[in-house]
Amino acid sequence: MDKKSKCQLYLITPARFDLNWFSKRLNIALDAGPVACLQLRLKNVEDDAIKLAAEALLPICHSYRIPLIMNDRPDLAMVTGCDGVHVGQADVSYNEARSIMGSDLTVGVTCKNSRHLAVEAAESGAEYVAFGAFFQTETKPEATPADLKTIKWWNDTTTVPSVAIGGITVDNCKPLIASGTDFLAIIDGVWNYQDGEAAAVKAFNKMFGMYS
Repeated sequence: MDKKSKCQLYLITPARFDLNWFSKRLNIALDAGPVACLQLRLKNVEDDAIKLAAEALLPICHSYRIPLIMNDRPDLAMVTGCDGVHVGQADVSYNEARSIMGSDLTVGVTCKNSRHLAVEAAESGAEYVAFGAFFQTETKPEATPADLKTIKWWNDTTTVPSVAIGGITVDNCKPLIASGTDFLAIIDGVWNYQDGEAAAVKAFNKMFGMYS
């Protein structure tokens, strides 16, 4: 994932979903406009369910020439052939994830609202750092609130791409895009959008064109 001149959409799956249902919705979303990647984020399910989902979603992503990033689990990312892994501060360390993934695959790191954690991750070799949560989110209600000043500072001082996450919607994303962030990580803002996922993807991309 490279730093681009215009903000891009970083899609994340719901924490639980029916695979056939979600595969159809993913195709609809990806048909609607540019998407940078998809993160597979399944919570409180068996490893076999995660593997099955990855194996089903990977060819869909690759047919649109976008990477599939596994959340939390570099071991399962390697087994299923994912293009990268995203790790949080409570997950395996960056160094452990990198040792499993090798040098050619993506490793992204959650840095909450910490400049120190972001610098540490970038200096270690992370392909991107993620800041959040910027807004209240049901996905992680306990998440550390993030400050727009943090992401502005990051984007003004480094070339390592940044991802903004946490309760982001079409209605509240303008300040984040204007801050210079490279990616907006979206879950409910797409999958629960009142007019459907295709309309959400189109709406976000319209915002990127207006404010990036």
